[in-house]
Amino acid sequence: TYHVNPTGRFVTGGPHGDCGLTGRKIIVDTYGGWGRHGGGAFSGKDPTKVDRSAAYMSRHVAKTIVAAGLAERCEVQLAYAIGVTDPVSVHVDTQGSGVVDDSRLCEVVRDFFPLSPGGIIDYLDLRRPIYRQTAAGGHFGRSEDDFSWENTDRAEELKAAVS
Repeated sequence: TYHVNPTGRFVTGGPHGDCGLTGRKIIVDTYGGWGRHGGGAFSGKDPTKVDRSAAYMSRHVAKTIVAAGLAERCEVQLAYAIGVTDPVSVHVDTQGSGVVDDSRLCEVVRDFFPLSPGGIIDYLDLRRPIYRQTAAGGHFGRSEDDFSWENTDRAEELKAAVS
């Protein structure tokens, strides 16, 4: 599928359309160079920007797959096009540690988790005032209750969905 300017005519551009200071510490905020990164920073962006929300959801999905015992390691990649509700690509890579085929996990992930930007925001409850906590110490690997993307409570449900 090719998407050519899927939102239609650009009316508002530049700093009026997408403002905020961002992009200063993207690697230290994520995996310190260990995992892949799409290049978009988080801080300075509200959750409607998939640079932030989809990265959180990718983390949540990967952690849930591991917590469900479906893999020992997992990387989840989500790709979006502006103006397209669902991700244009969902990729699961268990790096050979999966108990089921990665393509099967991709299918289940698409059906099990809400992957549209709005679905992610609702599912992870990202409209709460929680982002100040991410400014120091990073966005991932922390135990704060507010960091819903670190939660793996649905691991057993996911395991059943794969069966």
